[in-house]
Amino acid sequence: MKTEGGPPLNLNPEPHAASDRRRLRGGAPIQIGLLGCGTVGGGVLRLLAENSGYLAERAGVPLVVKRVVVRDLEKERVAALDRGVLTTNPEEVVDDPAIDVVVEVMGGETPARALIERAIDRGKGVVTANKLLLAAHGPALLARASARQVDLAFEGAVGGGIPIIRTLRDAFASDWVERVTAILNGTCNYILTRMRDTGASFDAALREAQALGYAEADPSLDVDGHDAAHKLIVLAMLAFGAQIDSADVHTSGIRSIEEADHRYADRFGYTIKHLAIGRDLGDSIELRVHPTLIPKQSVLANVSGVLNAVLLEGRAVGPSLVYGRGAGDLPTAVSVVSDILDVARSIASGVAGMQGRGMSIKPRAVRPLGEIVSRYYLRFAVEDRPGVMGRLAGALGDAGVSIEQIVQQGPTSSGAPPAGGAAARQPAVDVVLITHDAREGLVRSALDAIAREQFLREPVHLFRIEEP
Repeated sequence: MKTEGGPPLNLNPEPHAASDRRRLRGGAPIQIGLLGCGTVGGGVLRLLAENSGYLAERAGVPLVVKRVVVRDLEKERVAALDRGVLTTNPEEVVDDPAIDVVVEVMGGETPARALIERAIDRGKGVVTANKLLLAAHGPALLARASARQVDLAFEGAVGGGIPIIRTLRDAFASDWVERVTAILNGTCNYILTRMRDTGASFDAALREAQALGYAEADPSLDVDGHDAAHKLIVLAMLAFGAQIDSADVHTSGIRSIEEADHRYADRFGYTIKHLAIGRDLGDSIELRVHPTLIPKQSVLANVSGVLNAVLLEGRAVGPSLVYGRGAGDLPTAVSVVSDILDVARSIASGVAGMQGRGMSIKPRAVRPLGEIVSRYYLRFAVEDRPGVMGRLAGALGDAGVSIEQIVQQGPTSSGAPPAGGAAARQPAVDVVLITHDAREGLVRSALDAIAREQFLREPVHLFRIEEP
């Protein structure tokens, strides 16, 4: 048969290689091996069991859990687990030729990295929620999977149930991401929300978060900013095509924030959030994680409690917000199972390896913190005597930093006694100011000069200001 003005139509084309592979499977189930069965792993098993019929329809074949690797065979597990599939030997997953998809939810770099590499080398699709591993070795693992033409999927690594990886990989594939501004740690967001809403101290809000299960017994990874930094590095791979060393990401946490900082922020029209910020500057990128003042009317200001949000700025599409629960067994499990479905569907359709195809991830320079330009919130605890305000303004002015707003209020919120027990010294008051845009190196230079002044009672509280 021939179309008018065109080539003949082939009504019986030769089978495509992908359809050949699909036919060879003959509708056989996709076999899954699970490395780890903790909180997230249990949620994965529950969703696979509860939604088995629906998932089989979406994948085109049944999804079957063949092996689950655990440390303790006797520990109580979720009801959805068939205890007959338990093993303590991960080789029974990564080396079993019948297993098609390896799901890693054990966490950490060791032995997770070696097991994932081994699974990839054996031609298996891999799903992981391991943000630490991806932050350290993501580009190398993606390159390995691409070379072997298998899928490496990791939606659950950032933002729990928020589909941010898919959004960057697929929805923004035709645009260029210029900026990422995100609340990526639910523990920090909960603590800051409670401090703002109730006037609680950091320590009191942290204890409350721990009692509710929102914070670990050792909360350092969360409250010191490292968890958010790992997630930002993963986002930077997709948003900016950047391979980043974690040492290049300026990271600070929320321990230094006091109740007074929330009150002053509110007085100036801001709220305090712990943000992960990335910008594509062309010749370099900007990556930083720290407490930040943002306007109370901004979209991120009202993301409260344990919720997470990622605000993307595309060159063509403009702003786009992805928002939801950023942690927990079922939110993260939803992302992991969605990845399992995608990888299974690719295998069943004979097109494995599509998830990472076309990604270009290269080392990119990170702009030094001293070169960034921002507005700043500065809170000084100083002696209440004539001339202090002028000397603060003078030191900032000498460094080229202009003041936008300034207030003085006393006594200081901390009630710090005079240093050295010198009763003759004047009581301390808070001097709080907002600067105009300034290069951070100039601000730091001014603060170094002010730190030598005898009237300063405490280290300065510095927070950057963003307007997402």
